[in-house]
Amino acid sequence: MTQPSDGQPATGVPTCYRHPGRETWIRCQRCDRPICPDCMRDAAVGFHCPQCVAEANRGSRQNRAMYGGQRSGDPRLTSFVLIALNALVWLSISATGGGSSRVLALLGLTPSGRCELADGSGRYYPGVGSEALCGTLPTTSWHPGVADGAWWQLLTSAFTHVQVWHIAMNMFALFLFGPTLEAIIGRTRFLAVYLVSALGGSAAVMLLSSPGGSTVGASGALFGLLGALLVVARKARLNSQALVQNLMLGIVITVYGLFTGGISWQGHLGGFVAGAAAAAVIAFAPKRQRALVQWGGLAMLTIALVVLVLVRVTALT
Repeated sequence: MTQPSDGQPATGVPTCYRHPGRETWIRCQRCDRPICPDCMRDAAVGFHCPQCVAEANRGSRQNRAMYGGQRSGDPRLTSFVLIALNALVWLSISATGGGSSRVLALLGLTPSGRCELADGSGRYYPGVGSEALCGTLPTTSWHPGVADGAWWQLLTSAFTHVQVWHIAMNMFALFLFGPTLEAIIGRTRFLAVYLVSALGGSAAVMLLSSPGGSTVGASGALFGLLGALLVVARKARLNSQALVQNLMLGIVITVYGLFTGGISWQGHLGGFVAGAAAAAVIAFAPKRQRALVQWGGLAMLTIALVVLVLVRVTALT
């Protein structure tokens, strides 16, 4: 006697597609294949077979992140891509002059353009506020700022490093915090938090730092990830002792930078606040229309940061 693929014997008596020796007149409500009592799974209407139940589970909650969105297959991937982008920018700066690199001048965050000495020292003429006037001075170069229209610096500065120790420390922190946060909120939301944190750090630099100063580094975005992890840990009532310890270490480093220079406390503060706010939008959004509330809230937060930058640009110009 031959056995067709759907479990139907030649005699016309249906058998379970998973147990060909068992006759049955019950069929799965989804795929219509015959199933025996051992294979029946209760459903809202009728019964489903184990395979249909497994497929439904894979496409529903089992593949959702804690606060909505798609669960990352590999939570490390986005962090690895971000690390690679930072490394590529650092290599391009190192290959084109380091501190005197034109790439650094284009990507680093400068609130207002400045006329910088071409010796790579970072010194500049604070009273020279235009490219035309800078061109009349010897051995100088003009570095455009956000107030001059270089808006891309608000984000590109978070991917820009000069010293090898700077990029090494920041990328190590990204490797520590990034995959953990992505595993909790999913890849798309993680990337949104990272970029909003970077923008928040840049907005604080625009508002609180010297107009002619130049700021580079991913520290603002990384403080944002730390703030975001603290928020989601608080929401999920998880042990956040290690996160608090890392925050305390970051505060110590920031305070040390206040006395020695070279560390942007403005970027750290702005990134932390923006990251925590972005995570709060994601974690505390109501389940009803969660995605709409989350993305709408992140959009409003982004707009608010851009408005702050616009206010500062207006004052500078």
